[in-house]
Amino acid sequence: MLGDYRITGRGASDIAASVESAVGTGALRPGEALPPLRELAQELDVNPNTVAAAYRLLRDRGVIETARRRGSRVRSRPATAPRDEIRIDVPAGVRDIASGNPDLALLPPLDGALAAAAARHAEAPALYGAVPVDPELAAAARAAFDADGVPGGPIGITSGSLDAIERVLAAHLRPGDAVAVEDPGWGSTLDLVPAMGLRAVPVGVDDEGPLTEDVARAVRAGARALVVTDRGQNPTGAAVSAARARELRALLADHRQVLVIDDDHVHGLVDLPLHCLSGVTDHWALVRSTAKAYGPDLRLALYTGDAVTVDRVRGRHRLGAGWVSHLLQRAVVHLWESGAVDPARTARSYGERRDGLVRALAERGITAHGRSGMNVWVPVSDETGAVAGLLQRGWAVAPGARFRLASPPGIRLTVSALAPADVVPLADAVAAVLRPAGPGAASGAGRYG
Repeated sequence: MLGDYRITGRGASDIAASVESAVGTGALRPGEALPPLRELAQELDVNPNTVAAAYRLLRDRGVIETARRRGSRVRSRPATAPRDEIRIDVPAGVRDIASGNPDLALLPPLDGALAAAAARHAEAPALYGAVPVDPELAAAARAAFDADGVPGGPIGITSGSLDAIERVLAAHLRPGDAVAVEDPGWGSTLDLVPAMGLRAVPVGVDDEGPLTEDVARAVRAGARALVVTDRGQNPTGAAVSAARARELRALLADHRQVLVIDDDHVHGLVDLPLHCLSGVTDHWALVRSTAKAYGPDLRLALYTGDAVTVDRVRGRHRLGAGWVSHLLQRAVVHLWESGAVDPARTARSYGERRDGLVRALAERGITAHGRSGMNVWVPVSDETGAVAGLLQRGWAVAPGARFRLASPPGIRLTVSALAPADVVPLADAVAAVLRPAGPGAASGAGRYG
């Protein structure tokens, strides 16, 4: 079963480490079966519960997968980011509405901002020992947080939203801890959680954000953290409403030990108000990225949170990356001060395309969701068939499997590449592929799927 390799260890973490090390070195190959837990327990002279815990850790880390009849096996592609592999190649002549990139026409030119940052650097170069966050950037970020009702707290900076989310989780959680995540939700977060040795607990989503009953179930079952996308949720376009925020805040007030992470990654290109969950629990953080509104290569995200959380993240950051380039920080200051992006115009542009597509699909009997941001989510019964059918009709869409744990199938359509004239042909293509039962197939807001 395992060839010449022998699993070793007395505790669950040691046994899991033995297997993971063998996978990393190639001693255990993809698809190779692991011993039944009672058999391995007997071989190692440990309690079967110890082996069960080790296998659970390996599943949570994405190293193995378990099927009842086939037992536990090394994953066919044991990787830290397996959802990145759930993609389709876009052939020549096919429209790409799958990649999720922003509209290049709405991104500002960076040459002036980078030149201004370089000139500022020549006058006052950032050296070792400098403050990690540019004071002007910190002041502007804090003012923006205040304007949106985000609780007071110190400001930190990381290289993008996912970097911040990872560092905040690591500041409080340990391998094996449970994290409540949106389902459907951002695929990178769904990969990050098991890659950190944490356990993802799916929470359903509707147009108004995470479902309160699902969050309640997760935290009562012991979830140590909750990650929420406040607006422009990827892939569904959900946005936390005022009513949903009140429900969730009331729930979390009785579970103050839960770490709450608000991801407001589409700040700057959405016109819906922010309704965050930050501040109701003892430890929290709210993260904002510059990527969607100013350009994906501006690897910069600002965050605030309770003093303990920010201090832990800052301290660990200093020991690793050290700081985020002050050239990038000063470039962002210049972009903000010069008004390089008009948030209202950007939000209106995305909104017209998104709302137009949702409306056109509804007219054709297709349920679609997209309350904010750049994406439209369409529940389907056959995800593979829908993706293949649209590819044949000249449209490349993102498979919903990239964004799901336990929720039903769907496809994601990113509107940033669409012109107004594209909406009707795309809606016709989706309707032709999905073949709805009739006008009654369309439905209103509700749990996705």
